[in-house]
Amino acid sequence: MGPPVFLGLAGHPVRWRLLTELARSDRQVHELTDLVGEPQNLVSYHLGRLRAEGLVSARRSAADGRVAYYALDLARCGDLLSAAGAQLHPALALVPPPCSGDAPPGAVLFLCTGNSARSQMAEALLRRARPRLTVASAGSHPKAVHPDAVRVMAERGIDMSGRRSKHLAEFAGDRFGHVVTLCDKVRLVAPDFPGGPERVHWSLPDPARAGDGLAAFARTAEELSTRIHYLLHRMEA
Repeated sequence: MGPPVFLGLAGHPVRWRLLTELARSDRQVHELTDLVGEPQNLVSYHLGRLRAEGLVSARRSAADGRVAYYALDLARCGDLLSAAGAQLHPALALVPPPCSGDAPPGAVLFLCTGNSARSQMAEALLRRARPRLTVASAGSHPKAVHPDAVRVMAERGIDMSGRRSKHLAEFAGDRFGHVVTLCDKVRLVAPDFPGGPERVHWSLPDPARAGDGLAAFARTAEELSTRIHYLLHRMEA
């Protein structure tokens, strides 16, 4: 039996660096080119290899449709890595570390354009996961919280009724450990915050524009839950 495909993919130095960068944040190809210090044609080739195996996906930017954001499927990476360990010896199958009940260091700010759905949902999900952690959300152009966002969160046992949309200027002087942008437009206008927080980008489409109503909000909640799970592991590490 040959070595698992994942080990061959991840074992290449350029692909490993791409995986490492995408594990932190969604990126455009020119950003990855700068981060790994390799020419764009080589980076694009290795991204193609990772996409072919379902480890990386691409979404057209909502801010500029000519570019794409690449995202890493951490859950699939974990499954393949665990399977690779188990193939060598059953005792090497990975077991996710337990999540601590204590609050990890540093507050978290979620940003999107309207602060009406994605960032509000992310704030609510993280607050439930870590009640002692300071979490906030805001938008560059706030508008009323979307009723489908409230409905989807209610289905998950989270009450978002009465939530207020806020402008990101309200938090301009606050310190955060992580600032997470959830749409491509707000990433372009998000200000710098004191203390140099880690900037993370998740290129999530606006569920209000998807055209299939509540189902789009449910998909967004599911993706946010997965991404927040892995963010917490990074913070608690």
